[in-house]
Amino acid sequence: VQLQASGGGLVQPGGSLRLSCVVGGRAFSKYSMAWIRQPSGKERELVAVISMEPVNTYYRASVQGRFTISRDNAKNTVYLQMNGLKPEDTAVYSCAADHDAYPGYIPRNLNEYDFWGQGTQVTVSS
Repeated sequence: VQLQASGGGLVQPGGSLRLSCVVGGRAFSKYSMAWIRQPSGKERELVAVISMEPVNTYYRASVQGRFTISRDNAKNTVYLQMNGLKPEDTAVYSCAADHDAYPGYIPRNLNEYDFWGQGTQVTVSS
């Protein structure tokens, strides 16, 4: 399964970006999907997760209220709308899929994700 992330870039503090991740194959609607980021020199961290139907979502505390994860099953795409960006949001953002998830389940361990896309760089700086 191929995952293709896009939408990163350079933005000033307080600005917005929307990341997209297109997933290959026909089983997208059955995947739990996540956005993960890795700041330079630091470990990967789970940013947001969206389950398969019925949809549940999870956000790490530092992005709660600023980021929104959503999915369009007709387009095999998961999005991450990022508002109010801060310099500490600077990282490489990747998308990942868990194909063993059950409805409504939120995988919170990175080891649960089976398929990973390449990253897209997000830089927040003035």
